[in-house]
Amino acid sequence: MKGERPINADEPEKAKAAEKPPAPAQARERRPIPMALKLIGGAALLAIVFIVAAILGGGDGGEPSQPQGPAPTVPAEDQATDSEEPADQSATELGYPAFATANTTRIGGSDPASNAAAAALAVYPSAKPSQQPQAVTLVGESDWQAAVAAAVLMAEPVGAPILFSGPDGAPDPTVEALEALQPRGGGDTSGAGAFVVGDAAEPEAGKVTRVEGSGAGAAAAIAALREKLVGSAPRHFVVAPEDPTFAMPAAAWAARSGDPVLFAGVDELPKPTAAALRRHPKVPVYVLGPAAAISSAVVREIGKAGGEVRRVSAAEPVANAIAFARYSDGEFGWNINDPGHGFVVARYDSTLDAAAAAPLSAAGTWGPLLLTASGATLPPVLRDYLLDVKPGYTTDPTRAFYNHVWVIGDQGLIEASQQAEIDELAALAKIGGGSE
Repeated sequence: MKGERPINADEPEKAKAAEKPPAPAQARERRPIPMALKLIGGAALLAIVFIVAAILGGGDGGEPSQPQGPAPTVPAEDQATDSEEPADQSATELGYPAFATANTTRIGGSDPASNAAAAALAVYPSAKPSQQPQAVTLVGESDWQAAVAAAVLMAEPVGAPILFSGPDGAPDPTVEALEALQPRGGGDTSGAGAFVVGDAAEPEAGKVTRVEGSGAGAAAAIAALREKLVGSAPRHFVVAPEDPTFAMPAAAWAARSGDPVLFAGVDELPKPTAAALRRHPKVPVYVLGPAAAISSAVVREIGKAGGEVRRVSAAEPVANAIAFARYSDGEFGWNINDPGHGFVVARYDSTLDAAAAAPLSAAGTWGPLLLTASGATLPPVLRDYLLDVKPGYTTDPTRAFYNHVWVIGDQGLIEASQQAEIDELAALAKIGGGSE
């Protein structure tokens, strides 16, 4: 079914600078999800490519606005240009740096459903069957814990990107992404073309595997599904807190590694989590977040239920994400302490964007999720980290290592000025006195 409007057609609303994560957007018209998917025509496919390249946001209300990221246009020779126009305004009209810079690319949807659709299409362009996933994972927009846990289904060999839906149907970006992705199932998915978690609507046709439950229960069920699909026990567990700002980085690692994400409260270990750990008493467990998010008493309970436990943490969410990006323990952890890597940056109070962007951590530049705390200002601790891993060269830049950063969300979440600063920190710099 062709969506009535392209993904991200409308001006994004300014995100509220709230300390608590905002509730997921629910305003879009819902439509049943088609699974009798047809090959889209050349024009529609071209539109999808531009969508991936220049995501703008996709609410269903309000008038279309000036785009943030179209391909640059050259005015006709007989058109007058305003020489007094400010340089930064002119650059924004051309789509830079709001869409892309030399070292960053923005997926600028106005909500997680748009960002998830764009990330899925960035990883699976779907211009030919070999670029289409075997399956997708449809997650309800109201259950952020299930969404973060579902990121593990993106890990190899399953490779199922997350799309958002709801009990009454799916938003246009999800419908349009499904039309392009055309998941038909395969050997690594036990024939399922869709994994449907919680209250998300099922596709109309095709084999579906449903995961029941919500919150910690859904996370445990997703871990069991992943184990069944791959035919082996997990190498590690990540136990994330019920505070979403500390839990968000777990989604990127799950998509990268295949390590399931389970959940714990500040002072309580949920029964589904304890049961999942008891089934694998020798599997190492890594607790993400400080004692303020998961207490030492709960960590001791985790140790009694499962394998050896280690904590990865920092006192606040931005630093906590960096601590996870730096961490290494054998085969566990990103261990990103040097140049030459990919990164994903999202707002700490847009929780579902962690799940939406997870496919970017399992393909391309394979980067950890980093968090920023406001739209305009790069947190000092994040600036210091990016400066620490800034790439450089002495004589030949074409032989250097490079960093690339995906920026998630529209300019209401992360302003172009902050993206430009990230670009500067990711840029290759000449060091030393050697001649080129």
